Parts: sequence; structure tokens; C-alpha cells
Amino acid sequence: MKIHEYQGKEIFKSFNIPVPIGYAVNKLDDVEKVIKKVQNESKKDAVVVKAQIHAGGRGKGGGVKFSSGLSTAVNNANKIFGMNLVTHQTGERGQKVRKILIEEASNISKEFYCAITLDRSLGQFVFMVSTEGGMEIEKVAEETPEKIVKVWIDPLIGMKSFHARKLAFGLQLTGSAYKEAVNLFLNLFKCFIRTDASLAEINPLVLTNDNKIVALDCKLNFDGNALYRQKDILSLRDTNEEDPTELEADKFDLNYIKLDGNVGCMVNGAGLAMATMDIIKISGGEPANFLDVGGTASADTVKNGFKIILSDKNVKAILINIFGGIVRCDRVANGVVEAVKELGLDVPVVVRLEGTNSEEAKEILARSKLSIIPASDMKDAALKVVKSI
Repeated sequence: MKIHEYQGKEIFKSFNIPVPIGYAVNKLDDVEKVIKKVQNESKKDAVVVKAQIHAGGRGKGGGVKFSSGLSTAVNNANKIFGMNLVTHQTGERGQKVRKILIEEASNISKEFYCAITLDRSLGQFVFMVSTEGGMEIEKVAEETPEKIVKVWIDPLIGMKSFHARKLAFGLQLTGSAYKEAVNLFLNLFKCFIRTDASLAEINPLVLTNDNKIVALDCKLNFDGNALYRQKDILSLRDTNEEDPTELEADKFDLNYIKLDGNVGCMVNGAGLAMATMDIIKISGGEPANFLDVGGTASADTVKNGFKIILSDKNVKAILINIFGGIVRCDRVANGVVEAVKELGLDVPVVVRLEGTNSEEAKEILARSKLSIIPASDMKDAALKVVKSI
């Protein structure tokens, strides 16, 4: 789960991570009042107006504006609030700006990059810093990888002071700034662990002209499987920032992620779903989605899955790949027949069923007299669905 920058900064403050003075605005009527509040508390005239969407690259898209005073800030807020902000992460459709953040402008001496995530290949956390703040870390890794300093942290031992010192040395900090950075890194790791985050990123982390270390930006992503014990964080969810189809899938306990292809996929089990998407690509097609109907799929589950897949206008064919263990193939077959009859499908449907009651399932599909294309195995199914488009 993702949250907005202003929400992340409130979490940062609770872990003693320094952030600029700032407040979120939900409606234009409050803009002038909030700007004056920030100016009064910071003792500065200059503020920054920042669009709040779940995507990076906001500045390049025109969603972050430095404002020298009240009138400029009000003008910038009017331009940004309600705009359709297009960045490299939103795609061409963009995202409507429904919230903005007004915060004090910072006098920046240097910009750094800082992030914690999980290195799955080692089963450890990786804490990264770089002197190339403000840039996309992927670009830094590609062009100047030597400028990224990493430490790996055993989850059973946790982060120690020597880890933080190595990172601060890597940023070439000295004196009070070095000490502040060490404390910030230790606090950021505490924040990462205690909130069940999957990513904690500050880009840029800045050294100000008065030698202070400040988190100028904030990106926090959280492990969805841990939200049951993170009620306060779950309450920060903004469904306006999520794909409506994925939200609809949540209502039926379906694991759905929209992709850019044209072959709709319905599979039971995440591993099988990944393998199905791979074999579609190998066979010359492009998967339109990841859809795991789970291990206890019923006829209704399958029917709802069909509706969600077909809500994507890019879908030109559907591949159903079910391995019946706990889920019975005959139930899936009944769901497929009901869905096809009810929805009046006008795209080809290829079905591969294997496992519990698979023979009964094949008979159900055959008796239905519907134009469903049977497949003998995964490769056969992938080839048939790609050919049918």
C-alpha cells in the first residue's frame, strides 16, 4: 500500500526524522490560510507547493513549484490543484491532483539519496545512500554505480551504529551534519521496521545552508499482508489513487493487477499465474493482467473474475489456467459456463483445467455447446490464446 508524501512526513516526525514545516490542503478555500500558517511557523516568506499523488516525477510534470511569497504561492496552488498530472510513473493517462502540500522552502547546500528495502536474493534489508540526490536511483545505478553506498542488515540482528556511520561517511559528511545523518538513518530503520514498510525512500535528503540534515521528500510503501496489524496506516489509504478495477477485485477477494497486454489471465495460485504470464510472452503474446482467483474459487468467483477482466477494453482473448487441488475443476467449469452465458462474451476463451475433477470439468464445457477452446497443457493453451487474437 502507498501513501502520500504529507502522510509519510507525519510518520517521519513521530520517529524524530527532521522534515520541513508543512501542511496538506484538501480544498482551495484553505490555501491562503495554510500558506500564512507555514510562513508564520517557519519565519520564511518562500514556500513550496507540491502536488500529492502516488507517483514520482512530480516536479518534471509541473506538480512542484517554488513560490517566493503569498501571491505566487496562491497562484501556483490554483494551477496545481485539480490538474491532471502526467509523470513517467502515471503513464499518459496521468492522475488528478486532489491534495496539495504547502511547506517551507529550504536553503539547500547538497542533495542526497537514501532508501531502505528488502534484498530478496539475500533475505536481508539493504540500506542505500548516494551523493546523487534528486535523481532517479535507477539512472544512478546505470551510469555511476560507484556513487551508491550500500549496507546489508540482518533482520534478526537489526541495524547497528556502525551501519549508520558507514552510510554517513559514504555521503562525505562531517561534524554535526554527520551526527545528524547517523541518527536519521537509525531512526529511519526503526520507522521501516515498526510500520511494516516494504520501501522507505528519501529523495532528496538534503544538507541545508545552516548544516542541518532534512528529509525534503518522503516515499513509504507498506506490506499489504501486514496491514491487519497496522490499523493507523491502513486508515491513510487513498482509494482515489488506486486502479478502480483493482478496487473492484478487492471486493471479491481476487488478487488482480492490471497490465498493458491484451490476453486476459485467470489462474489459481500466484506462482501458476506468474508462470502463465511468462508462457504467454514466450508464445508471442502480452498478458493484460495478473488475476489469482485463489485456492477456493467458486462459480461466483470465476464469474466475477470474468467481469473484471472484461472491464479492460484492451483484452482481446482470455486464458483460464486452473490446476485443481483444493479448488475443484468442475466448479470452475460451471463458473465459466455461467459467465459466458450471462456476459455474452465476444472474445475467444481458452481453458486449460487439470487436477481434481478435471474430466468432469471437460465434460461440462463440452456439453455447454459454447465456443470455448479447450487446451491440453499450458504451452498448448498459450499458443491457442495467442493465435486466437
